[in-house]
Amino acid sequence: MQDTPTAQAKSETLGHGYYFEDLKEGMEESFSKVISEKDVDEFAVLSGDVNPVHLSDEFAGGTIFKKRIAHGFLTGSLISTVLGTKLPGPGCIYLGQDLKFMAPVYLGDEVTATVTIQGLDPDKRRVVLNCVCSVDGKAVLSGIAVVMVDSRNKKR
Repeated sequence: MQDTPTAQAKSETLGHGYYFEDLKEGMEESFSKVISEKDVDEFAVLSGDVNPVHLSDEFAGGTIFKKRIAHGFLTGSLISTVLGTKLPGPGCIYLGQDLKFMAPVYLGDEVTATVTIQGLDPDKRRVVLNCVCSVDGKAVLSGIAVVMVDSRNKKR
């Protein structure tokens, strides 16, 4: 699958993210997005998760949520946006992620994904980040991510 020209053009303007030597515990970055019906519908097609709680007003109305909810991994994917574009940014390699889904995200909610560096392993160039997605200041998802980051010293 090829990048769309828009995605490729955006990628080319980012440049390289932080190098390991530039990172410090406590550094933090965020990304916010309003989750639209189109986002949920397209994520269902892309992922194959066509659970009607995400796609059918009638079905979702009969659940504990009372209306359609976004896919948990659509919400969690905003963490990848922060990691890959801001902190540590382009060039980092996503190694692992644990997630806890704490509350639903509804169509029209603005989700803010925030990552904070909580640990650094210089020997392996690993960065451990606390990750939280929130809506109106309330956590809806939390977890820990581990990424590998380039060093300026290429011998590592």
